[in-house]
Amino acid sequence: MAPAGGAPTVAMSGGRFAYAPVAKGVLVVLKSTSTSLILLGVLGVIVGIIAIAWPGVTILALVILFSIYAFIAAGLQTMRAFSSGGAGPVLGHLLLALINLAAGVIAIIWPGPTALVLVLVVAVWAYVAGFGEIFAAFGPGETAGQRAMFILTGLISVAFGVVLSSRPGVGAVTLALLFGLFSMIYGVSQIALGVQVRHPGRTLQSVMKDAA
Repeated sequence: MAPAGGAPTVAMSGGRFAYAPVAKGVLVVLKSTSTSLILLGVLGVIVGIIAIAWPGVTILALVILFSIYAFIAAGLQTMRAFSSGGAGPVLGHLLLALINLAAGVIAIIWPGPTALVLVLVVAVWAYVAGFGEIFAAFGPGETAGQRAMFILTGLISVAFGVVLSSRPGVGAVTLALLFGLFSMIYGVSQIALGVQVRHPGRTLQSVMKDAA
C-alpha cells in the first residue's frame, strides 16, 4: 500500500526487494546503447575496408561512400540518443546525429565535388564529431572506462581532422587510404566501447536472476 504522500513502496518477496521492473528497464537501455555502439563500430570497419580495398577509387565514389557512412551513423547516433537516460546525453547524441547528417548532405549536394572540397568537408566533420565525443565523455552516469573510451574515440577523430587539414591537396587514393584507416580504427574503438557498456547490463542481469 502506498503512503499518504503518494510515494511508491518497494514490495518484498521472500525477504528480497522486487526491483525487477526498474532493473529490466535499465537493462534494456544498456543493451540498446551497446548495440548501437557495436553497429556503429562494425559500420566503420566495413567502410574502412571498402575505402582501402577499392581499386582506382574516384572522388565521386568517395563522396557516395562517405555520405552513406554519415547517414547510417546519424541514424545510429539517434538510436543512442533515445536509449540514453538523461537530457544531457540525449542532446549530445542528437547533435552528433545532426553533424553526421549535415556532412552527408553537404558532400552529396556540393556541385562538382573535388578532392579539396571533400577533404574540407570530412576534416570539419572529424573536428566537430571528435569534440562532440569528448563532450559526451563528461556526461553523467558514465564509468571511468567508458569516459576513457569516449575521449579516445574523440581524439582519434580530431587527429584525423588535423591530418586532413595539414594535407588539403591529397588525391583520391590518399584520401581513401586515410579515411579507410580512420574508419577502421574508429570502428574498433566503438566496438570496444559497446562491449564495455554491455558489462554493467550483464551484472544487472545476474542481480535480477538472484532476486527472482
